Amino acid sequence: MLLSELTWQDVDRLDRDTPVIVPVAALEQHGLHMPVFTDSLLLDAIIEQAHPSFTDNALVLPMTWLGNSHHHLDFPGTVSAAPRLWIDMLSGLVDNFITHGFKRLVVINGHGGNDVPGRQAMFETRQRYRERNDLLLLFATYWNLIETPQSVVAELEQGEMGHACEWETSMILHLRPDLVKQHEEVKAVSQSGSFQPAQRAWTMPDRSQEGHIGSPANASARKGEALLGLFSQGVSDLIQRVIRWDGHSWDG
Repeated sequence: MLLSELTWQDVDRLDRDTPVIVPVAALEQHGLHMPVFTDSLLLDAIIEQAHPSFTDNALVLPMTWLGNSHHHLDFPGTVSAAPRLWIDMLSGLVDNFITHGFKRLVVINGHGGNDVPGRQAMFETRQRYRERNDLLLLFATYWNLIETPQSVVAELEQGEMGHACEWETSMILHLRPDLVKQHEEVKAVSQSGSFQPAQRAWTMPDRSQEGHIGSPANASARKGEALLGLFSQGVSDLIQRVIRWDGHSWDG
C-alpha cells in the first residue's frame, strides 16, 4: 500500500501491526557522469520492484530525498541536512506513526551518509519509548541486506558499494541510460580505507576531486539489472521477516 494514495480513514483502518516502510535517500553530487538524484532514483526503483511482494501487507511512505550529505557540499547541486537536523527529522517522522499506533517501523536507506545519523535516530527514538516492548524499529541500508553480489554477478570488479561507482553507474545505466555521461572514460578511485581499523573522518575532496569512488568505467546495464534484482529481493526478504515477527521476541 502506498501512503500517498490513501485517505486518513484508509490509514486509520489499517492493523497497527502493519509494517510502515520509510524510504530515505539523498540529493547530492555523483561525479562527472551521474545525476545528483542518483541515490533517490535507485532506492525508488528498488522499493517499486520489491513492492508487489508485500503490496497488501505493508504501508510505504513517499521517498524522503533530503539526506545528510555535508561531506559532498564542496560540489554545487548537493542539498544536505546537517546531521543533528537529519536525526531529529527522521526521529520525528517515526514518532508520528508511533503516535498513530503503528508498532513496526522500517527505514530503508539508499545513501551511505545517512547510515550513522539514521541508526542514531532509531536509537534515540527507542529510548523515548523504553516502557514499550511491542515496538520494532529497524534501519537498513539496501546494499547491506544481501550477501556479496559477486556470487551472483560474477563479472563485478568491485567488492562493495562505492560512490557513483561500478554498482551505482550500472543500475542507472539500466534504469535511465540517458542520464549517464561518458562513464567509460572515468578513471578509478580507490575504495580502500585510511588508517583502518580506525574510522577516519573525511569529505569527498579528501578522496576524489571529481566526486566518485570506485570504478564506473566497468559499469554495464546488464550488471545494473542484476544488481537491482538482488537489492530488491533483499528488501522484500526483510519486510517479510517484519510481517512474520511475533510482536515480542528478540529474534526476527
